Amino acid sequence: MQLRINKRKRNPNLSKYDAPLKIQFNRGLSDFKRGKTINPYNPNTMQAREWDRGFNISYFQRLERVKRDEARRGSEKIHAG
Repeated sequence: MQLRINKRKRNPNLSKYDAPLKIQFNRGLSDFKRGKTINPYNPNTMQAREWDRGFNISYFQRLERVKRDEARRGSEKIHAG
């Protein structure tokens, strides 16, 4: 008979809503990159705000990259119409 040793102990004072907020933040980052724009968490919760924060950071990082690339290649010729 072998005993399974659980290396990770769950804190009994935490509920399912007290998950590390890094998880929601990283999910917001990856959801923006995948094109998922709907927040999967209930509105007006800390999880939803962290998801929004990750999503927005990813958006503004992409925006800066696009602006830098357009300025570098002279995109005013492309968008001049």
